[in-house]
This record gives sequence, C-alpha cells and structure tokens, in this order.
Amino acid sequence: MSFEIERKFLVTGDFKSQAYSSSRIRQGYISTVGKATVRVRIRDDKGYLTIKGRSNEAGISRYEFETEVPLQDAEDLMRLCEPGVIDKTRYLVRSGRHVFEVDEFYGDNEGLIMAEVELSDEQEAFEKPGFIGREVTGDRRYYNSHLRTYPYKLWREG
Repeated sequence: MSFEIERKFLVTGDFKSQAYSSSRIRQGYISTVGKATVRVRIRDDKGYLTIKGRSNEAGISRYEFETEVPLQDAEDLMRLCEPGVIDKTRYLVRSGRHVFEVDEFYGDNEGLIMAEVELSDEQEAFEKPGFIGREVTGDRRYYNSHLRTYPYKLWREG
C-alpha cells in the first residue's frame, strides 16, 4: 500500500491551453463507510479499483491502494456501486517539477473545477500555476466521495 499526499485547489482561470493530456473519468463507490473508501473508476478505456484510507487531520495524506482491472470487470463493478456517479474530464498540466491534475465535473457537479497536486511529503514546495485559486485541502465537501451524495449544485459557493 502506498501513501498519497496531495493538496486540492479551486480553479479560477484558464488551464486548458496549458494541458498536455486529458481523459474522461467515470467513477462510483462500492463503500464509503468505515475505515476505507472503495472506488471503481473507468478512465477512457481502462478500469481501476482503488481503496483509500481515512485522511489525516489536515486532509493532506492517506493510504491508497490502486490496481488496474479489466474494463469489463470495472463496468460490472460499477453496477454494484452506491447511488451516484462522478463524471469528469481530467486534464494534466505541468508546473515546475509537478503535474497538476485538473478535474472539470459534469452532471450534478457541473461548474466545479478543481486541481490537485501530489507531493512526496507534506512540506514539499511547489510552483502554483496562475489558474490556481483558493485551497480546499481537507474540506470534505470537495471529496469525490462526498460530491457523489451531496453534489456541488446543492451547496455551490458564490
């Protein structure tokens, strides 16, 4: 099992012109209760099964296990998921030594655009691109598992 360290931000400016890659993602959750979240993801034509532990108090780090599964298995597992599916396009944007993953959400989360950067430790410095807005690391409203049941359209800011 690996350790995931990431920070999340709202996106306030143009990022698409800086993206070097994009992919469509649909994901559902088999379980969001207890000590771990179990997620099924279909990214373009590949399937993944991910188990994530609870975040630390700051919301920056947590345990994560992810493995690729056959696409048909991922599609079958999506039928076992709790209600609500996350649908988004992920764009990859380089900034300094890091890559920001920028997610543009659809459906009930339309209008929400967030960026994440993965770090090697919680204190690691990184270069913020110009489109980065307010930090929302640790704000559970912005967790994908939360957006599935309490979509952005119900509580959106501003």
